[in-house]
Amino acid sequence: MALTTKQIIELGEKHLLNNVNRQPLALVRGEGLSVWDAEGKLYLDFIAGIATCAFGHCPPFASKVLTEQSQKLWHVSNLFWNEPIVELAAILTKASGLDRAFFSNSGAEANETAIKMARKHSFDRFGPDRHKIITALNSFHGRTMGAISATGQEKLHHGFAPMLPGFVFVPFGDVAALKSAIDEKTCAVMLEPVQGEGGVLTPPPGYFAQVQELCREKEALLIFDEIQTGLGRTGKDFAFRHFDVKPDILTLGKALGCGYPVGATLATESAAKALTPGSHSTTLGGAPLAMALGIELAKKILDPSFLENVQSVSRFFIGRLSDIQSERPKLVAQVRGLGLMLALVLNSPAGPVSDALRAKGFLVNATASTVLRFVPPLIVNENEINLLCRAIIEALDEVYPDGK
Repeated sequence: MALTTKQIIELGEKHLLNNVNRQPLALVRGEGLSVWDAEGKLYLDFIAGIATCAFGHCPPFASKVLTEQSQKLWHVSNLFWNEPIVELAAILTKASGLDRAFFSNSGAEANETAIKMARKHSFDRFGPDRHKIITALNSFHGRTMGAISATGQEKLHHGFAPMLPGFVFVPFGDVAALKSAIDEKTCAVMLEPVQGEGGVLTPPPGYFAQVQELCREKEALLIFDEIQTGLGRTGKDFAFRHFDVKPDILTLGKALGCGYPVGATLATESAAKALTPGSHSTTLGGAPLAMALGIELAKKILDPSFLENVQSVSRFFIGRLSDIQSERPKLVAQVRGLGLMLALVLNSPAGPVSDALRAKGFLVNATASTVLRFVPPLIVNENEINLLCRAIIEALDEVYPDGK
């Protein structure tokens, strides 16, 4: 007999680490944008596993790929070649214009690889004293010790000191601050094209071009953390396309597996050659099951017609969110974001509005205190967006009745 939501939560509270603030909701089934809880209530999911389920929940083509590959080969480790890993590497390097790929199990691991690669590259060229990596305040790069050390949020460091040394934080989008920080000790600059956990923050025009110029001037590597933005989320194959730059190292996750654990680190030949045999590896990274799924997902996302549809739906979504801002100017401060990584910035806490939306059957998450973040499956349609936006107006009026 299936468990109820109450039973699932009680069992989890007894046996799971209490390290996550979960919403009081137990999901048991999904299809496309729709998910159902243990009692059968339907929700439209605009979180998508935090920008992960690019094709929604349980896409039939993905189930088919996993089933077929599971009957051939699951895991062989990196001691041997396998066909899916080299095919996916070829697809991603060709699409990105980078030269080499390494596969891991998560975005955090992909960023760990990037950090190690940058430091080893600098060590090989300049010796041991050039190891500083500049990242941005308000950034998020993962929860492992290396990735959290690179994350520019002091609250996430609390209790875990000492952090991995050598990271320096500057305000995102501030070229002058970066120029003051970058020096002969700097081996890399590591940035998100859009700060997702930081509240869906985009940089000012021309920022990344100046960052790239500073990196080249100081012979530092430019690392783009595209765990959230990579593979279609911004309406381009990779977010760096929006800024007319090309990173030396690029990290991917989330959409590459659409919920199946996978991460990737792409790099130029110059940067990649730093990681020689024995310097870095992972037991499960590049397993045939994950790679076979990644191949099919990447092919579909990289299709120009698919990306054009993401851009079209994004324009519609931005328009509808802008309508909400116009209708409730006292409550809504700003609409921001890129592609289908969007935010409604409120003048009041966003958490209660997120709770009200959940009660109405819509899943969105609140981040950076006053931000409602929308990262739906890339297959979201205009009707689903209209339903959400009508519910947002209702939720705003319920939570903040004086804001009309």
